[in-house]
Amino acid sequence: MKLKNCKYFLLSLVMVAACKDDFLDKQPYGAVTEELLASTLKGSESLLIAAYSSLDGFAGWDNGNPWGSAASNWTYGSIAGGDAYKGSEANDQPDITPIERHETTPNNPYIDSKFTTCYDGIARANKAIKAFTALTGDDDLRAQRIAEARFLRGQYHFELRKIFDCVPFIDENETDGRVSNSTDIWPNIEADLEAAAAVLPWTQSEIGRATQGAARALLGKAHLFQGHYGEAKSEFDQVINSGQYSLTAKYHDNFNAETRNNSEGVFVVQQAVNEGTAGDNGNIGDVLNYPHNGGPGGCCGFHQPSQDLVNSFQVDANGLPLLDTYSDTDVKNDEGIGATDPFEPSTAALDPRLDWTVGRRGIPYLDWGLHPGVSWIRAQFYGGPYGPKKLVYYKNQENVLTSASGWTKGYTVNNVKLIRYADVLLMAAECEVEVGSLEKAREYVNQVRARAANPDGWVKRDDGSNAANYVIGLYNSPWTDQGTARKAVRFERRLELGTEGHRFFDLVRWGIAAEVKNAYFAKESVKRTYLQGASFQSGDEYYPLPAQAVTLSAKDGVETLVPCGH
Repeated sequence: MKLKNCKYFLLSLVMVAACKDDFLDKQPYGAVTEELLASTLKGSESLLIAAYSSLDGFAGWDNGNPWGSAASNWTYGSIAGGDAYKGSEANDQPDITPIERHETTPNNPYIDSKFTTCYDGIARANKAIKAFTALTGDDDLRAQRIAEARFLRGQYHFELRKIFDCVPFIDENETDGRVSNSTDIWPNIEADLEAAAAVLPWTQSEIGRATQGAARALLGKAHLFQGHYGEAKSEFDQVINSGQYSLTAKYHDNFNAETRNNSEGVFVVQQAVNEGTAGDNGNIGDVLNYPHNGGPGGCCGFHQPSQDLVNSFQVDANGLPLLDTYSDTDVKNDEGIGATDPFEPSTAALDPRLDWTVGRRGIPYLDWGLHPGVSWIRAQFYGGPYGPKKLVYYKNQENVLTSASGWTKGYTVNNVKLIRYADVLLMAAECEVEVGSLEKAREYVNQVRARAANPDGWVKRDDGSNAANYVIGLYNSPWTDQGTARKAVRFERRLELGTEGHRFFDLVRWGIAAEVKNAYFAKESVKRTYLQGASFQSGDEYYPLPAQAVTLSAKDGVETLVPCGH
């Protein structure tokens, strides 16, 4: 049985009964309480599945809009990181613009959604931990389910820590959620993930449940974010040496709904459609990220890849990236060219991963035909000429692997890959660079590039020819300089993981966010005038705590949540 991203509902029925003295003391038929659920194994399993259901970033409309809390972090990671523009048009979802310009205020509803949804997931994980702890019976199963819940709790706290910096850690023993954020929670996150890794198996019979590989990869990532490269390397080594994971033969297998659960998935959020929830289980957080009209989804034109990202896929004669000069020249595009006017795509040498990441005019867009350009762009002068492509479904999958009902076809079973094996290899390569093992780092990067170099996995035209001038090579010369190796590994992360929500967080943990983003604004603001005047300042590495959360944290008239550094 597949563990689906099921939402969790309680149904209370009004019952008619005879008037007996003890009537009000009886549990009504059909009423389900958390206490009743927690008293049985089946009920406790339901509480745990409820905790899993928050992984996609949508735990109900009461927590705010699902795009602000999307598991993919397309706003906080991709748009804020310069992989993409907000897209669409100026007046639609305007709360994304200050996130893109690094002018986010505590009243922004997007950050409130993220904060609330993560803590909702934490509350659900804590209820599951308490339920399984109190049960008697199969000790091994109970221990495994508690480990799964602790993994989930670690994941939700990890999200909060990397986005907001100083946040409170709330465990199953806390009865009052108004907890101080004055203590760094990295040790708590590590403790949860270490406990989970010690118990969880490497494989699960039900797809979607947490595994030891997921726990160790996330624990390694937690160490990496703190600059603990040796500890991070140890965790990544165990994942790599486990033999449980491998790169798929074709790069796009990671983004095709038909191949969604594959050998590369280390930590994957399951999605489901056409199961009676009107699409709410179908990656609702990314449902805005389709071409505007005429193609897949039918809405809404957000998350448009940036020219800066497209430029990064340019290569030299050996098929290697232009690490220092990629932004000197723009890849040819159709901005300002009418839908019926002639246009030929660039003939320059490009990394083949570009056309699985970005929709650009004249290049096949899955099985929808050639991307038509401006007719699929909501406002080209505003959001640029490119469209998102990863996680977009094929035309032949519509109504089967997408929702057959609802306001859009964009609800899909295409899972969200929070950690895939290529990501692990590149994080491990980063650690190897920092501990001085440059050749091991080169080996890992070349593994990723070798998969991308498989011509069977390149975008093709109907006649079987390559859709563009794809050239990609390996790093065949030894890396002897740490600075050069570091730059190559970091650049490879952008090429491999472009628009997957990692970029901004990578820039922050590398300590180069201000340098990179201010250079980005200097060039991109000429093309996207709404970015004029934007800049990255010290303190922009994290988002402000939501005003509502701060207000609700008050205890005895004193707010327990305070700004970071105070």
